Amino acid sequence: MKSILFNPSKINLPVNEVIPEIREKLQTGNTLIVSAPPGAGKSTLLPLALLNEQWLGDKKIIMLEPRRLAARTIAMRMASLLNEEVGQSIGYRIRFDNKISKNTRIEVVTEGILTRMLQSDNALEAVGMVIFDEFHERSIFADIALVLSRQSQEVLRPDLRLMVMSATLNLPHLSEMLGAPVVESQGRQYPVEITHTGNRDVMVVAENVAAIVSRAAKNDKGDILAFLPGEGEIRKCEEILKKNLVNIAIHPLYGQLPPKAQLAAILPNTHGKRKVVLATSIAETSITIEGVSMVVDSGYGRTLQFDPGTGLSRLTTIEITLDAANQRAGRAGRLGPGKCYRLWTLADEHRMQEHRVPEIETSDLSSMILDLAVWGITDVYSLNWPTPPPKSHVDEALETLHQLEALENNKITPHGKEMAALPCHPRIAHMLLMADSSGHLPLAADLAAILEERDPMPRETGIDINLRIEELRRQRREKRNNKRWNKIIKVAEYYHRMFDSKPENESFDPFDTGLLLVHAYPERIASARPGNEARFQLSNGSYAIASHKDDLAHEPWLSVAHLDARQGMGKIFLAAPLNPADLKPLIKTSETITWDTRKGGLVATRDLRIGSLVLQSNPIDSPDPYKILTSICEAIVKEGENLLDFNDETEQWQNRIISLKIWRPEENWPDVTTSTLLKTCKDWLTPYLSNIKRNEDLKQIELLNALHYHLPPDKQTALERLAPTRITVPSGSNIKLNYQPDGSAPVLAVRLQEIFGMTDTPTVNEGKRPVLLHLLSPGFKPVQVTADLRSFWNNTYYEVKKELKNRYPKHAWPEDPWKEEAIRGTKRKRKQ
Repeated sequence: MKSILFNPSKINLPVNEVIPEIREKLQTGNTLIVSAPPGAGKSTLLPLALLNEQWLGDKKIIMLEPRRLAARTIAMRMASLLNEEVGQSIGYRIRFDNKISKNTRIEVVTEGILTRMLQSDNALEAVGMVIFDEFHERSIFADIALVLSRQSQEVLRPDLRLMVMSATLNLPHLSEMLGAPVVESQGRQYPVEITHTGNRDVMVVAENVAAIVSRAAKNDKGDILAFLPGEGEIRKCEEILKKNLVNIAIHPLYGQLPPKAQLAAILPNTHGKRKVVLATSIAETSITIEGVSMVVDSGYGRTLQFDPGTGLSRLTTIEITLDAANQRAGRAGRLGPGKCYRLWTLADEHRMQEHRVPEIETSDLSSMILDLAVWGITDVYSLNWPTPPPKSHVDEALETLHQLEALENNKITPHGKEMAALPCHPRIAHMLLMADSSGHLPLAADLAAILEERDPMPRETGIDINLRIEELRRQRREKRNNKRWNKIIKVAEYYHRMFDSKPENESFDPFDTGLLLVHAYPERIASARPGNEARFQLSNGSYAIASHKDDLAHEPWLSVAHLDARQGMGKIFLAAPLNPADLKPLIKTSETITWDTRKGGLVATRDLRIGSLVLQSNPIDSPDPYKILTSICEAIVKEGENLLDFNDETEQWQNRIISLKIWRPEENWPDVTTSTLLKTCKDWLTPYLSNIKRNEDLKQIELLNALHYHLPPDKQTALERLAPTRITVPSGSNIKLNYQPDGSAPVLAVRLQEIFGMTDTPTVNEGKRPVLLHLLSPGFKPVQVTADLRSFWNNTYYEVKKELKNRYPKHAWPEDPWKEEAIRGTKRKRKQ
């Protein structure tokens, strides 16, 4: 493979200053972190500068970009620096588009493409280096690609170089995690004057940005870069500005633009006009826009977030974080002093989140878990993540993949491997594969395209997704030029090509659509509930409603594609009718043994069901004892505080042990808090659960005995010795102690007359813990609280005596309590 002649020093960019240090670090180590601000040249110069390194040989460099527009633009910029066309030495691969050749030395890739390369070749034999650009954006694709590349490097390819590049990073954390040094380029940044305009409103964001851009264009010089959430807002703002601005070129810039339009936005105007660029978040860091000296920031961005309503990830409008705002403002200070207009108040800014949340914390993890399963990784936490995925999200993804038959016992199935090979969400992949085997691929490809994009039809159309498929086919058949439908048709064509299928524009069976949706969403089979035509129960156990005016509201069975999955009653947005006959393969027979508190106890039935939907149910005469025990214990874990008799004596037993656990930590007293006892009920309560069938039976269990005799004998003895339940006082009474759940002093509430002559405060825990005395009047009313009885007799008693003598004049209140006889009852004072 030919060597590439390129001298980065001929291009005046700040990153040139650190290229020698980067070369040195990569010569001696295999992992490096590079921090450089936007515009330093790291994305374009560094890959080219490393092409002729000895350790790279004839292998290629893969650079991962989180955005498609950045991948295209950076590849084009690097190719132009070599005076080549894209697809020769420099190429790119993104979804639906690629330009590479056998001579390509640098591939700029995006989304899950690197992950799929790793799956097909774990060792990345043809690759000498992987670069993770703009890692601060914390794309889930970048996280998993880094983790898998690290695995490949550690196990198979110690010679594989990894370089993580970013404008803003938690460098110490990442450096420690990767065991990698950090090289920092200071960049070149001029001061930027910040003005807060205070008019941020997502409903009129296009109008507000247009107003500020118009003002800036009239009052200041230079080109303007304005940030808006997405294409819709950009087009609306462009329309307003074309009416207000004269002799100024207005350029939109977003991911779906043709390459020529993107270049027009990025490069200086060919006619020398001032330029206004209306861009999405893509212009924050990844690409350089020539000539900008002013930035107008709407404060909004659009990011990919998991939508539980569709089970897929979709673009969602969000308020940006402070680090993103600072990167946007920095665009105005590349060439000289600049200005940034922020469409929010300074008070708003103080409330802004400092850093963006990594996608792995908010995304659907089904694709990630499937990718790891292809590698044979069943425990995601065995990997060293930059940010560990939330357990609840991992569990949800595992459940979904098992339902889709991609996993069995957390291990990948042959069907799962086929799913992982397709560049789409596992739900869509499973549906397409099932459709391919049943002859419904043309319908499935159209359906997949509609599921992946926003609903192209107005809400009043109704919830029937078949209406969307019919319109898609009409648009395609009549070759209409509708922008929204063109995009969906393009996605559908991609899926057709993937399976070597030809698009169809004919009519189809709407029940086939319902069955295809069952493959994608097996947990959303919906059965109409009797008595309410628009209310449905889903196979996952939840409920949802459709508008009673909707045509599908009267269907007995639906397959739901999109719903508002709120708590309580969800709302159905997209669905298809289902033929119950198609559901026969999904019906399973199961024994259901549960504890239903509302029904009074144990319920045992043999059911025909689809998920949580019970089609037929019959009682079981002799249910499995083990399943009975399991169901009772599950109920106790959830509702045990109400089902079991946690009376005062039981609570005192718990408090005694809790106190000893605090007082004597070295003795390993068990955790007997109520929450722990309920979770471990199978360990100590099982012998008492035979013949338990009703709520009342559980209440009859002597909980104190069950708990106490579950303790080892030595602990039982020690408990009575160290934390006795009662203390004998001088009157002879055996008074109950009241132990506290926080380990504070136990309380001894005793009438004052019963402890005459007692010199010292009673103690527990082998004399190490004085009790707290609540001294009571003859009428059992508190008169004094003390932990120092001797001090009470010497000092406080005489004040208390005066009050008691007035309130209880018939009782004896001696001058010398030390010598007075303690009594249980009433000792009247002597007559004078």
